Parts: sequence; C-alpha cells; structure tokens
Amino acid sequence: MIHPTAIIHKNAHIDSDVHIGPYCIIEEKVKIGKGTKILGHVIIQDGTEIGENCTISSFTSIGSPPQDLTYKGEDTTVVVGHNNIIKEYVTINRGTPHNSGVTKVGNNNFIMAYAHIAHDCVVGNNIIMANCATLAGHVEVDDFVIFGGLCAVHQFCKIGKYAFISGLTGVPKDIPPYIIAAGSRAKPYGLNVVGLERHNFSKDEILKLKKAYRILFRSSLPLSTSLKIIQEELDGEKIKELIDFINSSKRGICR
Repeated sequence: MIHPTAIIHKNAHIDSDVHIGPYCIIEEKVKIGKGTKILGHVIIQDGTEIGENCTISSFTSIGSPPQDLTYKGEDTTVVVGHNNIIKEYVTINRGTPHNSGVTKVGNNNFIMAYAHIAHDCVVGNNIIMANCATLAGHVEVDDFVIFGGLCAVHQFCKIGKYAFISGLTGVPKDIPPYIIAAGSRAKPYGLNVVGLERHNFSKDEILKLKKAYRILFRSSLPLSTSLKIIQEELDGEKIKELIDFINSSKRGICR
C-alpha cells in the first residue's frame, strides 16, 4: 500500500491499512490512522497526527511551520480527525507556543483545493471550505460552517455554527451562528434558512432565530438592548447559543 518512491521516516507510525502514493514525504513522529489514503506528492511534517479514513490529495502540505515571525522551531503539531477529504494544494500549518501549540481539524470536513488553515486554528466538524478559503492564525470555527471560495478570515476571529460565509468575503470580526455573511468586509445578509432546514431545524426554532436576527441586525438598537430583548422575549437552546456566542465575543461581531 506504500509506493516505492515515498520517503517515510522510520519513527512514523502508520497503520497497515494506509495507502501512500508516489513521491510522498512522511516525517518523524507522524501518526496516520487506518483507511487513510494519501495521494502523490504530499508532505506530512514532523509530529502531525492524521485520523482514520481521510483522503489527502496531491501537493498538500500538513504540519509545516507556521507563518509567524516569532516561531523559532518549537515542538508544536497539527491534529487532523477522521473522515476528512482534503483536496489539492491545501496547506495546514502547525501551532505556535503562544497558544496550545496545536492546530486542530475535526471530523467529516471537506477542504477544497488551495484552502489554508493557519497556525493554532481550531476547526470543528462537518465544515466545508471551498477553493482558496483562508483562515488566519488562531481562528475558531464551530460545526457545520460553510466557507465560499476566496474568502478570508482575520486572525483570532470566531465563526459560529451553521454560519455561511459567502465567496470573496473578508471577515474582520466574529460571525454569530446561523447567519449568512457576505461583502468585502463581512456584513449579515439574513438567516441561513436553507442550511438550517437541511439540518432538520424545526419551524419554531427557525422562526425564533429569524426574530432574533431582526432584533440584532435590523432594529438599529444598541447591541446590549437587542440582547436584553431577545433574552426576555425568546427562549430555546438555539437562542441561548446565539446569546452566549455574542456575549463571549472578544473581537465583537459583524453587525
């Protein structure tokens, strides 16, 4: 299952059910789980962990040093979960000692060609990143987020679950869960109704989130007043998640 032209360090831990294609380079202390397929010309660098049943396409680089001028070769890593599809020319950088030292990618993600996940990012599960979508350092992405092509997220931003980031969008602040964001500097453009329906949100949940959206983004009220009204008038787990996300935001939300 390993092509004779692949270069694999003797201290790499590779399951016997892993397929490694031609001209791949697997460095020291790399771990690769069963059922994973690594196509030709892939480089996986020192200390990276790849889970089970992933497919990693040609010319991908995982675990390379962070694009951070303060990084001095410290022992950091990348951890990638299970069932991920990673397409051509994707780059995922290792973490830095300024945070946990780990860049994390969860499970069941579809990361398309030329996408970039920078140092110390925490990417959840069931996420789609279209071609050339870019996450700067320390970005956190909740589950079921979709990124359009050629979008870019500023460092330290957070993206809430089930959000949809349109193509060609620059994200300078946090994006709350459940909304569509678009524009050269991201602005909210409505609730991600299609995405919520596809994931079996009830009509009642969607109606409550629509009302919360109107109060937050269409009422011209101060943010603190909007949150107070939502908390008093609406209930439910999804509403609580929305309020908690906004209250915990350090960069502020796109509004």
